[in-house]
Amino acid sequence: MTITTTTHLNFRGTARAALQFYHSVFGGTLAVTRYSDVGMPAGAPGAQNVVFGQLESDSGFRVMAYDIPGASEGTTDAAHAGHTRRANGVTLTDQPFFLSARGDTIDEVQQYWAALAEGAAVIEPLAASAWSPGFGMLTDRFGVTWILDVAATRGGR
Repeated sequence: MTITTTTHLNFRGTARAALQFYHSVFGGTLAVTRYSDVGMPAGAPGAQNVVFGQLESDSGFRVMAYDIPGASEGTTDAAHAGHTRRANGVTLTDQPFFLSARGDTIDEVQQYWAALAEGAAVIEPLAASAWSPGFGMLTDRFGVTWILDVAATRGGR
C-alpha cells in the first residue's frame, strides 16, 4: 500500500494569493477552482474564493488550500495564525502544526528561504544547527509557519 500526505491550508479569502505566492517560490503546477466554478452564483458573496486549490512541483512539494466559507474575508490570515517564538533555546507555540520543507543542500534551501521570508516574521534565522547544516523557522505573510532545513547526512551533520 502507498499513501501520500498533502498539507491542506485554510484561509480567509487569501487562498488564491497564497497559492500564487507559493507557486512563485516552489514552481510546479497550480490548479485553482472557485466556488462559482462548482455552482455558486457568480454574484454571491465568496463566489470568487477558492473551493479547491493545489500546487504540485516536480521536486515533490505539494500543498492544497481553500477559503473557509463565510469566514471574515479581507482579514489577514497572519492575525488568525496563532503565535510562535523561540525563547531559551526552545520553540513556544499555540499552533497545531508547522509546514516543513527540506532540501538536500544549503543553496537549495537558501533560495526557498529568501523567497518565503519576503514579508515574513523570522522566528529562527536560517543557520547551521546541532541537527542540520541549515535550519530556520518563519511565519510567512499568510500566517503559515514554515520550518526549512537541509537534510542531515547519515551519521550526523
